[in-house]
Amino acid sequence: MSIIKYFGLDKIGLFFRIIKQHGGIRASLYKLYRMDELMDGTLVGTDNFGNKYFENKNNMFGRDRWVEYSPHVGMDYDGSQVSVEWYGWLHHKTDIPPPEAKKLGYSWLADPNQPNPTGTTDAYIPYSTTRPKVEPWIPKSKSQ
Repeated sequence: MSIIKYFGLDKIGLFFRIIKQHGGIRASLYKLYRMDELMDGTLVGTDNFGNKYFENKNNMFGRDRWVEYSPHVGMDYDGSQVSVEWYGWLHHKTDIPPPEAKKLGYSWLADPNQPNPTGTTDAYIPYSTTRPKVEPWIPKSKSQ
């Protein structure tokens, strides 16, 4: 083991590399505020929503691939904003990133054109024609 690793000086170098990769101290603090952590990795690609996908093979399995959501959503991001084509790559269903998969000509890759509307006003809510099994209790007013 080298003396640099023994005293933990390699962590200082990693810290400065992460700060540089994220665009300086101010941009790193903003990304830390939005994402709760700063990670070091290589950019694999982006989707049509502006999300960026990264990979670092030195991290443990399950934490080696991640997404940084588009800045235009601010703090209002969730997992449903990951496009369909990148979902399989993020969850290790395939090791081929979607830009390379398109070059291979997979016919089953659909081009996503809109995000998942679940939890928004545009979400699909089915209309029910059945009566509810439980009817709410409505108390009588004092005037009755």
